[in-house]
Amino acid sequence: MTQIKGLLFDKDGTLFDFAATWEAWAQAFLLRLADGDRVKATQTGALIGFNLTTGKFARDSIVIAGTPDQIAAVLMPHFPNISKPALMAVLNAEAAAAPQREAVPLTALLSGLRDRGLKLGVATNDAEAPARAHLAAAGVTELFDFIAGSDSGHGGKPSPGQMLAFAAQTGLEPSTIAMVGDSTHDLHAGRAAGMTAIAVLTGLAGHDDLAPHADVVLPDIGHLPQWLDSLGR
Repeated sequence: MTQIKGLLFDKDGTLFDFAATWEAWAQAFLLRLADGDRVKATQTGALIGFNLTTGKFARDSIVIAGTPDQIAAVLMPHFPNISKPALMAVLNAEAAAAPQREAVPLTALLSGLRDRGLKLGVATNDAEAPARAHLAAAGVTELFDFIAGSDSGHGGKPSPGQMLAFAAQTGLEPSTIAMVGDSTHDLHAGRAAGMTAIAVLTGLAGHDDLAPHADVVLPDIGHLPQWLDSLGR
């Protein structure tokens, strides 16, 4: 395998535990849009694959890999009195405020990867502003050379625009970069850009869902140093 010189991370389900963040987000924004009406919030949640009663997402929920714009498009017909910009503002405001739980201690891991000379980036289907808020709250923004959301001008995954933008900004060939993510959207985007595709199991997708699309499946990003070491053996 080509020497890896850059790592591009998905955010939710990869850097951060998916359920800890987005279950709280979904409950908050659904109840906010429904003015506290739990019946309406429950009905609306079902449209995006979220069960308000259990607080859990379905494995095929649009929230798992979709962009805020795609989520808003599903919800808009059910909130005719809210403009799309206003709806997007609610989604992004609640996303920025959502609690974060690091998949592994990020500062130590990312600092160690940078010490190896690797370029690091984030490519998320979340909007850029809440993504930056999450990274800032974790104290890791400055450890990344590139941060892009679905509204940053490069498109969203599974298209490879964010991947190629990272390669261009860092001056690395795509073949020397690994895309690390917890969904098939992440892996397809990486493959489409000509990158190595690394799957992690800290999202909602299981090993069998991800393995056919990945070069390697790791339990979490904490196993990246060991995997990188194995490439030189």
